[in-house]
Amino acid sequence: MKKDYLTEKLLQAGFNLSDEQLSKLQEFALLLAEHNKNLNLTAITEDEEIINKHFIDSLQAASHIEKSQKIVDIGSGAGFPSIPLKIMYPQKRFLLLDALRKRINFLNIAINQLNLENIEATHIRIEEAGRQEEYRAKHDVVLARAVAELNTLIEYSAPLLKTGGKLIAYKGEKAGEEIENAKNALKELKCQISEVKEYKIDGLKARYLVIIEKMGFTPEIYPRSGNKPRKKPL
Repeated sequence: MKKDYLTEKLLQAGFNLSDEQLSKLQEFALLLAEHNKNLNLTAITEDEEIINKHFIDSLQAASHIEKSQKIVDIGSGAGFPSIPLKIMYPQKRFLLLDALRKRINFLNIAINQLNLENIEATHIRIEEAGRQEEYRAKHDVVLARAVAELNTLIEYSAPLLKTGGKLIAYKGEKAGEEIENAKNALKELKCQISEVKEYKIDGLKARYLVIIEKMGFTPEIYPRSGNKPRKKPL
Protein backbone atom coordinates (compact mmCIF):
# COMPACT_ATOMS: atom_id res chain seq x y z
CA MET A 1 0.00 0.00 0.00
CA LYS A 2 1.70 3.19 -1.20
CA LYS A 3 1.62 6.13 1.22
CA ASP A 4 0.88 8.68 -1.52
CA TYR A 5 -2.16 6.70 -2.63
CA LEU A 6 -3.35 6.23 0.97
CA THR A 7 -2.89 9.96 1.65
CA GLU A 8 -4.84 10.93 -1.46
CA LYS A 9 -7.76 8.62 -0.71
CA LEU A 10 -8.00 9.78 2.92
CA LEU A 11 -7.83 13.46 1.94
CA GLN A 12 -10.59 12.92 -0.61
CA ALA A 13 -12.70 11.47 2.21
CA GLY A 14 -11.92 14.45 4.47
CA PHE A 15 -9.27 12.90 6.73
CA ASN A 16 -5.92 14.67 7.07
CA LEU A 17 -3.55 12.40 9.01
CA SER A 18 0.06 12.98 9.99
CA ASP A 19 2.93 11.13 8.36
CA GLU A 20 3.31 8.98 11.49
CA GLN A 21 -0.38 8.10 11.48
CA LEU A 22 -0.26 7.19 7.78
CA SER A 23 2.75 4.95 8.44
CA LYS A 24 0.86 3.15 11.20
CA LEU A 25 -2.11 2.55 8.89
CA GLN A 26 0.28 1.16 6.27
CA GLU A 27 1.87 -1.13 8.84
CA PHE A 28 -1.53 -2.26 10.08
CA ALA A 29 -2.54 -3.16 6.50
CA LEU A 30 0.64 -5.25 6.17
CA LEU A 31 -0.04 -7.03 9.46
CA LEU A 32 -3.61 -7.72 8.41
CA ALA A 33 -2.45 -9.23 5.11
CA GLU A 34 0.23 -11.32 6.81
CA HIS A 35 -2.03 -12.83 9.50
CA ASN A 36 -5.12 -13.08 7.33
CA LYS A 37 -3.58 -15.99 5.45
CA ASN A 38 -3.87 -18.23 8.51
CA LEU A 39 -6.58 -16.56 10.59
CA ASN A 40 -9.15 -15.57 7.93
CA LEU A 41 -9.72 -12.18 9.56
CA THR A 42 -11.27 -10.41 6.56
CA ALA A 43 -12.46 -11.10 3.03
CA ILE A 44 -11.25 -7.63 2.00
CA THR A 45 -7.64 -7.92 0.83
CA GLU A 46 -7.00 -5.45 -2.02
CA ASP A 47 -5.38 -2.13 -1.09
CA GLU A 48 -8.17 0.04 -2.49
CA GLU A 49 -10.82 -2.01 -0.72
CA ILE A 50 -8.92 -1.95 2.58
CA ILE A 51 -8.65 1.83 2.36
CA ASN A 52 -12.29 2.38 1.40
CA LYS A 53 -14.15 -0.38 3.21
CA HIS A 54 -12.01 -0.61 6.34
CA PHE A 55 -10.01 2.58 6.95
CA ILE A 56 -12.33 5.28 5.58
CA ASP A 57 -15.45 3.51 6.84
CA SER A 58 -13.95 3.17 10.32
CA LEU A 59 -12.92 6.83 10.48
CA GLN A 60 -16.49 8.05 9.87
CA ALA A 61 -17.01 8.09 13.64
CA ALA A 62 -13.97 10.30 14.28
CA SER A 63 -15.82 13.57 14.86
CA HIS A 64 -18.32 11.80 17.14
CA ILE A 65 -15.66 10.56 19.58
CA GLU A 66 -13.62 13.76 19.61
CA LYS A 67 -14.82 14.78 23.10
CA SER A 68 -14.90 11.26 24.56
CA GLN A 69 -12.15 9.49 26.50
CA LYS A 70 -13.16 5.89 27.30
CA ILE A 71 -14.24 3.97 24.22
CA VAL A 72 -15.15 0.30 23.88
CA ASP A 73 -15.36 -1.55 20.57
CA ILE A 74 -17.67 -4.56 20.87
CA GLY A 75 -17.12 -7.48 18.51
CA SER A 76 -13.96 -5.75 17.35
CA GLY A 77 -12.96 -8.49 14.88
CA ALA A 78 -9.81 -7.54 12.98
CA GLY A 79 -9.72 -4.12 14.67
CA PHE A 80 -12.28 -2.10 12.75
CA PRO A 81 -13.29 0.57 13.55
CA SER A 82 -11.12 0.85 16.67
CA ILE A 83 -7.54 0.58 15.35
CA PRO A 84 -7.85 3.34 12.70
CA LEU A 85 -9.65 5.54 15.24
CA LYS A 86 -6.99 4.83 17.87
CA ILE A 87 -4.29 5.80 15.37
CA MET A 88 -6.16 9.04 14.71
CA TYR A 89 -6.72 9.75 18.44
CA PRO A 90 -3.71 8.25 20.26
CA GLN A 91 -4.59 9.97 23.57
CA LYS A 92 -7.97 8.23 23.98
CA ARG A 93 -8.42 5.00 25.92
CA PHE A 94 -9.77 2.06 23.89
CA LEU A 95 -11.04 -1.34 25.02
CA LEU A 96 -11.55 -3.98 22.31
CA LEU A 97 -13.83 -6.93 23.10
CA ASP A 98 -14.22 -10.07 21.02
CA ALA A 99 -15.37 -13.63 21.72
CA LEU A 100 -12.83 -15.27 19.38
CA ARG A 101 -9.38 -15.85 20.83
CA LYS A 102 -7.63 -15.78 17.42
CA ARG A 103 -8.88 -12.25 16.79
CA ILE A 104 -7.73 -11.05 20.21
CA ASN A 105 -4.32 -12.64 19.61
CA PHE A 106 -4.03 -10.75 16.32
CA LEU A 107 -5.15 -7.48 17.91
CA ASN A 108 -2.52 -7.81 20.65
CA ILE A 109 0.16 -8.39 18.01
CA ALA A 110 -1.03 -5.30 16.13
CA ILE A 111 -1.15 -3.17 19.29
CA ASN A 112 2.43 -4.16 20.15
CA GLN A 113 3.79 -3.78 16.62
CA LEU A 114 2.19 -0.35 16.18
CA ASN A 115 3.35 0.80 19.65
CA LEU A 116 -0.17 1.84 20.61
CA GLU A 117 -0.74 2.88 24.22
CA ASN A 118 -3.90 3.10 26.37
CA ILE A 119 -5.52 0.29 24.41
CA GLU A 120 -6.44 -3.22 25.54
CA ALA A 121 -7.87 -6.23 23.69
CA THR A 122 -9.85 -8.67 25.84
CA HIS A 123 -11.25 -12.11 25.08
CA ILE A 124 -14.81 -12.05 26.43
CA ARG A 125 -18.40 -12.34 25.26
CA ILE A 126 -20.12 -8.96 25.12
CA GLU A 127 -23.02 -9.95 27.35
CA GLU A 128 -20.57 -11.23 29.99
CA ALA A 129 -18.65 -7.94 29.94
CA GLY A 130 -21.89 -6.01 30.42
CA ARG A 131 -22.58 -7.82 33.69
CA GLN A 132 -19.11 -7.33 35.18
CA GLU A 133 -18.43 -4.37 37.47
CA GLU A 134 -15.09 -3.76 35.76
CA TYR A 135 -16.85 -2.82 32.53
CA ARG A 136 -20.43 -1.91 33.44
CA ALA A 137 -21.37 1.79 33.11
CA LYS A 138 -17.72 2.75 32.64
CA HIS A 139 -17.57 4.01 29.04
CA ASP A 140 -18.34 7.18 27.12
CA VAL A 141 -18.76 5.48 23.74
CA VAL A 142 -19.54 2.01 22.42
CA LEU A 143 -18.51 1.32 18.81
CA ALA A 144 -20.19 -1.49 16.89
CA ARG A 145 -19.49 -2.40 13.27
CA ALA A 146 -20.85 -5.56 11.61
CA VAL A 147 -21.84 -7.09 14.95
CA ALA A 148 -25.64 -7.48 15.19
CA GLU A 149 -28.93 -5.78 14.43
CA LEU A 150 -29.69 -2.58 16.28
CA ASN A 151 -32.15 -4.01 18.82
CA THR A 152 -29.49 -6.51 19.89
CA LEU A 153 -26.71 -3.90 19.87
CA ILE A 154 -28.64 -1.65 22.23
CA GLU A 155 -28.90 -4.44 24.80
CA TYR A 156 -25.20 -5.21 24.43
CA SER A 157 -24.18 -1.54 24.67
CA ALA A 158 -26.39 0.20 27.23
CA PRO A 159 -24.95 -1.70 30.23
CA LEU A 160 -21.40 -0.70 29.22
CA LEU A 161 -22.21 3.01 28.88
CA LYS A 162 -22.29 5.77 31.43
CA THR A 163 -25.54 7.74 31.50
CA GLY A 164 -25.13 10.28 28.72
CA GLY A 165 -22.80 7.96 26.82
CA LYS A 166 -23.51 6.91 23.25
CA LEU A 167 -23.57 3.89 21.00
CA ILE A 168 -22.19 4.53 17.52
CA ALA A 169 -23.48 1.77 15.24
CA TYR A 170 -22.20 1.43 11.67
CA LYS A 171 -25.11 0.33 9.49
CA GLY A 172 -25.92 -0.44 5.86
CA GLU A 173 -28.95 0.03 3.65
CA LYS A 174 -31.34 -1.63 6.15
CA ALA A 175 -30.64 1.00 8.81
CA GLY A 176 -34.18 2.40 8.64
CA GLU A 177 -35.74 -1.03 9.11
CA GLU A 178 -33.43 -1.78 12.05
CA ILE A 179 -34.31 1.55 13.69
CA GLU A 180 -38.01 0.72 13.40
CA ASN A 181 -37.44 -2.72 14.93
CA ALA A 182 -35.44 -1.22 17.81
CA LYS A 183 -38.20 0.96 19.27
CA ASN A 184 -38.95 -1.41 22.14
CA ALA A 185 -35.26 -1.90 22.97
CA LEU A 186 -34.75 1.87 23.04
CA LYS A 187 -37.65 2.30 25.46
CA GLU A 188 -36.75 -0.64 27.71
CA LEU A 189 -33.10 0.34 27.97
CA LYS A 190 -33.73 4.08 28.40
CA CYS A 191 -31.98 5.15 25.22
CA GLN A 192 -32.84 7.44 22.34
CA ILE A 193 -31.58 8.00 18.82
CA SER A 194 -29.77 11.33 18.68
CA GLU A 195 -28.57 11.27 15.06
CA VAL A 196 -28.59 9.21 11.88
CA LYS A 197 -25.79 10.24 9.53
CA GLU A 198 -25.68 8.96 5.96
CA TYR A 199 -22.35 8.76 4.15
CA LYS A 200 -21.04 7.28 0.92
CA ILE A 201 -17.96 5.17 0.26
CA ASP A 202 -16.68 3.85 -3.07
CA GLY A 203 -17.63 0.22 -3.50
CA LEU A 204 -20.29 0.22 -0.79
CA LYS A 205 -24.02 0.80 -0.87
CA ALA A 206 -25.61 3.37 1.44
CA ARG A 207 -23.87 3.60 4.82
CA TYR A 208 -25.10 5.15 8.05
CA LEU A 209 -23.90 5.97 11.52
CA VAL A 210 -26.76 5.49 13.96
CA ILE A 211 -25.93 7.35 17.16
CA ILE A 212 -27.88 6.40 20.26
CA GLU A 213 -27.64 8.13 23.63
CA LYS A 214 -28.14 6.42 26.98
CA MET A 215 -30.58 8.56 28.95
CA GLY A 216 -30.94 6.67 32.24
CA PHE A 217 -30.02 3.72 34.44
CA THR A 218 -29.91 0.29 32.76
CA PRO A 219 -32.01 -2.31 34.62
CA GLU A 220 -29.81 -4.97 36.28
CA ILE A 221 -31.35 -7.82 34.25
CA TYR A 222 -29.60 -6.53 31.10
CA PRO A 223 -27.78 -7.79 29.18
CA ARG A 224 -29.56 -11.14 29.33
CA SER A 225 -27.43 -14.29 29.27
CA GLY A 226 -27.72 -17.38 27.08
CA ASN A 227 -27.39 -15.42 23.82
CA LYS A 228 -30.94 -14.05 24.36
CA PRO A 229 -30.10 -10.57 22.98
CA ARG A 230 -29.64 -12.28 19.58
CA LYS A 231 -32.17 -15.11 19.81
CA LYS A 232 -34.96 -13.08 21.40
CA PRO A 233 -34.20 -9.38 20.81
CA LEU A 234 -36.28 -6.84 22.72
